[in-house]
Amino acid sequence: MASLRLTRSASRALLRPSLSSSLSIISSSSSSSSSSTTITSPNFVTRLYHLFPDFENSRHHFNVSKKNLSLLSNFRPGIAWISTSSGVADNSGKGDQNNKNVAGGPSWIDLYLPRGIQPYAKLARLDKPIGTWLLAWPCMWSITLASTPGQLPDFKMAALFGCGALLLRGAGCTVNDLLDRDIDTMVERTKLRPVASGLLTPFQGICFLGFQLLLGLGILLQLNNYSRVLGASSLLLVFSYPLMKRFTFWPQAYLGLTFNWGALLGWLAVKGSLDPAIVFPLYFSGVFWTLVYDTIYAHQDKEDDMKVGVKSTALRFGDSTKEWTTGFGIACISSLALSGYNADIGWPYYVFLAAASGQLAWQIWTVNLTCRADCNRKFLSNKWFGALIFSGILFGRVFS
Repeated sequence: MASLRLTRSASRALLRPSLSSSLSIISSSSSSSSSSTTITSPNFVTRLYHLFPDFENSRHHFNVSKKNLSLLSNFRPGIAWISTSSGVADNSGKGDQNNKNVAGGPSWIDLYLPRGIQPYAKLARLDKPIGTWLLAWPCMWSITLASTPGQLPDFKMAALFGCGALLLRGAGCTVNDLLDRDIDTMVERTKLRPVASGLLTPFQGICFLGFQLLLGLGILLQLNNYSRVLGASSLLLVFSYPLMKRFTFWPQAYLGLTFNWGALLGWLAVKGSLDPAIVFPLYFSGVFWTLVYDTIYAHQDKEDDMKVGVKSTALRFGDSTKEWTTGFGIACISSLALSGYNADIGWPYYVFLAAASGQLAWQIWTVNLTCRADCNRKFLSNKWFGALIFSGILFGRVFS
């Protein structure tokens, strides 16, 4: 038993134990004799075990060593991978020579979660929350805009949509990794993802996807009937957008349609009906916003996208990227202004909208599209753009 654990601690983390050796450990722990007994007949415990790699050592993962804590304190999070692109990314901006340093330190998942559920947490990108923020902000905009003038938005509704954003983002990442597992194995940045590396089988990924969707259904059922239909229809976008980079140079536009669905759903959940004059400009402002931030993000991966054979707006625009993204930025701010005007929102909204315009202009005009680290910094800064718009809607409604 001791020698087996010593051997496993020295092996690579991607290697999962065989079923027979795992069952021997389970058998020996429940037997008074020193010899291990191999269970050959399948049963419920055996099948359940297949869903939890390294489960027998999970309890030891809570014992965090001083070395690991030191690594965590010095670790700087790398790229937040939600883009439709598939390429390599590093933190240096110096090309591929430092690619291995992108994930060079342990995340909180590696240090504090049981090993049995670590691959699933990484599959849902729980250690990279930027995707959840970008998915949640349009929901919060819409819910707050739909609130009664002079009052705060419905906290329960905001909490439901926040949890829904976390689950839907995780489900989208799971679908993406299942569909892209063959491509991911050819790319340095993605080859260690749980499904691509073999740490999780496609069957395990599908089971986890079902679990996420089941939790999402529990949230959806708490909304009105119209919201249930509209929310369920978003799954068509979620399941299909990972394929778009194979067929079009505009996968970022499709991602925008997917990630900003909450702008429609939030209003419908509060009001029970849609107001096209308010909701549609809000929705399309989010689509234009996504075209800005995900095009900037895609510039990190353009060399590897060409090598692998997938498409992106970064490849489509090339040296004209700043002109294109400037146009998208103007369309985004104009749509937000139109939505606020039609909603008869208070003056503080426009103050924050001006600040958000400056933040978006700073991203577009100062980004170094040849530096991967700078593209990443600008991409991550979009959580502040979303926060500025939310703050503007909130104060604009309160002072309406």
